[in-house]
Amino acid sequence: MDIPRIFNITESEHRIHNPFTPEKFTTLGTVLRLKPGTRLLDLGSGSGEMLCTWARDHGITGVGVDMSQLFSQQARQRAEALGVADRVAFIHGDAAGYVADEKCAVAACVGATWIGGGVAGTIRLLSKSLSDQGIILIGEPYWRQLPPTDEVARQCYVSSISDLCTLPDLVSSFAELGYDLVEIVLADQEGWDRYEAAKWLTMRRWLETNPDDELVGEVRALLNEAPRRHVEYTREYLGWGVFALMAR
Repeated sequence: MDIPRIFNITESEHRIHNPFTPEKFTTLGTVLRLKPGTRLLDLGSGSGEMLCTWARDHGITGVGVDMSQLFSQQARQRAEALGVADRVAFIHGDAAGYVADEKCAVAACVGATWIGGGVAGTIRLLSKSLSDQGIILIGEPYWRQLPPTDEVARQCYVSSISDLCTLPDLVSSFAELGYDLVEIVLADQEGWDRYEAAKWLTMRRWLETNPDDELVGEVRALLNEAPRRHVEYTREYLGWGVFALMAR
């Protein structure tokens, strides 16, 4: 079980696999008022930066689940490096359908709501692992400004304008699902730069050291188009944020 190899290549040097910066995760951990011993579940945990740094800074415990073998290994290494391996665990597996054995005070899916077929399905999935009065964290993109055409939307890695909401519509959707929005931390363009631009150096170095790999053509094509695509489309049209929800 693994994610497509191209993502393991392009994001192999990432600690955070979304447009959040370390400072944004610090802010999020602070505004959630995390207490020592708080138990978290993180579905689609990537390289484990959120769980590991919050275990270090706030004394939380938790479990992360991710399909990438590489990212799961990196998460365990990060836990060791930060001295929190006794407080957090990382499972290499399919987060879709995963329900924790023990109820958690915080259940998160920060940037992988495809595991539940979208925001609503992912909230339903996370709620199965949540204790009473617990908090759900959803990381999700939205339109900063509506693209003029579906072709422009496709340059932002979606199939059409209707695939994403504006921020007001996304916020309204939480209420329609029966949840209060109790905190919000939004990414900014610097976060998008760090997430997207970090891939470019990774791809260039990979091409230099893997000239005979079967994915050379695909990686080269990505590197050729990615910088212009980012500054013309992704950076201008896409927003992203983490939304903290509590059931009404």
